[in-house]
Amino acid sequence: MGINKTLSIIWIVAAMLLTTSLSAFAEADPKLWPVMKEAFFEKRAMKNVDFIKIDAPKRAESGAQVPVTYSIDTSAAKAAGVKIVKLYAFVDANPIPLTATYHLTDALGDFQLSTRIRFETDGFVRLVGEDAAGKLYLASRPIRAAGGCGGMVSNDEAAVRAAAGKIRMKVAAPKKFGTATSAKVNIKHIMRTGLQRDLVSQGFLPAFYIKKATFTYAGQPLMTVYVNVGTAEDPYFKFNFIPEMAGKFVLVASDNEGRYFTKAIDVKS
Repeated sequence: MGINKTLSIIWIVAAMLLTTSLSAFAEADPKLWPVMKEAFFEKRAMKNVDFIKIDAPKRAESGAQVPVTYSIDTSAAKAAGVKIVKLYAFVDANPIPLTATYHLTDALGDFQLSTRIRFETDGFVRLVGEDAAGKLYLASRPIRAAGGCGGMVSNDEAAVRAAAGKIRMKVAAPKKFGTATSAKVNIKHIMRTGLQRDLVSQGFLPAFYIKKATFTYAGQPLMTVYVNVGTAEDPYFKFNFIPEMAGKFVLVASDNEGRYFTKAIDVKS
């Protein structure tokens, strides 16, 4: 589907939101997803499944920082003849609904990832899995949260720029190689959506966000994340992977202004 048509459909969804929501909170609207699905996956079949799972609060304290955990029951998926290689994460009521795309590898083992996302109003988290053949599988969960994408902000721009891209990382020492170990990563970044207004000038602030995060171990790919502005400020990723030997866990991240940030940790038993 062409980008112009995709954008047109997204604007239609935005209009639907405006006409159906008269307050900060409105029940998650299931009518949004069929339009969104057509925008991103034109005429492609999609099956609802139980082996893709979303764990999240029913109501979040802040729409700017909504904790979610995505997982795949690999045994159940395998029993169904499915191997997921890519996950698309959406909040269908957000003005920019695609929060991130995750490219997965076998080195992640039983996939489980915790992160934080934004909600502009009550909506559904939609997690679409894709296998190597291009077949699509869907999991959904409603969440009540609001105000995470727009609003007024006031920041020290020099401080924002100086802090952007600083990485905190912790990798647990594996009990033994060949078994799962956990990694926690936090990237300092304001993740401006392009929909926020400056408190003084009242003008829209340009989008400024982490765009891509590539994780490798011992020189081999673990996971690549194409990040979008629906990911919360200071992107956070917690996930397991299976180190087969001692090696270096490496993150290379880049933002939409073309700047690169990297950090590495040596992993030993």
